[in-house]
Amino acid sequence: MVDIISLLNYIISVFVPVKQKRHEICKNLALFVKIFIIMKKVILSAFMLLGLAFSTQAQDISKNALGLRLGDNDGFGGEISYQRGIGSNNRLEFDLGWRNSKDVDAFKLVGLYQWVWNIDGGFNWYAGAGAGIGSWNYNNSGIKDNGSFVLAAGDIGIEYNFSEAPIQLSLDFRPEIYFGGDYSDFRDGFGPDIALGIRYKFD
Repeated sequence: MVDIISLLNYIISVFVPVKQKRHEICKNLALFVKIFIIMKKVILSAFMLLGLAFSTQAQDISKNALGLRLGDNDGFGGEISYQRGIGSNNRLEFDLGWRNSKDVDAFKLVGLYQWVWNIDGGFNWYAGAGAGIGSWNYNNSGIKDNGSFVLAAGDIGIEYNFSEAPIQLSLDFRPEIYFGGDYSDFRDGFGPDIALGIRYKFD
């Protein structure tokens, strides 16, 4: 990563004479490289997961599941999470919640389409993709600002469904790419959302 950025700095210094503009270009290129490397890892993980999926059986999933999703994405936050089964191994998930970091608080709604595959017994793998919208508020040393943003998201996780009770526990990784002015700049355009979920299943 450092070698790539150093090389970019050298190449840009040859063609861009103004130091301030060079710094801005290098910063944007470094962000692009960072996001590219992270997304490459996510995509490779997704392909590995799909490979596993083809060797496992589809799992009948609950028609409805409602609960909480608690996690960290540059700040602790909680979400009300609802899942709606739309097939033997497909479902929709909607998460409404907030994130609280040092100076910026965010409120967002994310919708995902998910594929679910059984590993063994009550254990399932799942993967999905979706999008969301949100608003943010900045407050630091008397300086205040706010705005809105949109995001694109992927999702990879594992869950366990108890046979003794209609309860589901899950752990998932949801990488998010942000679009929309200041919030995107504050988050460097990317947020790795990792969370633990607990939901009540019902028909």
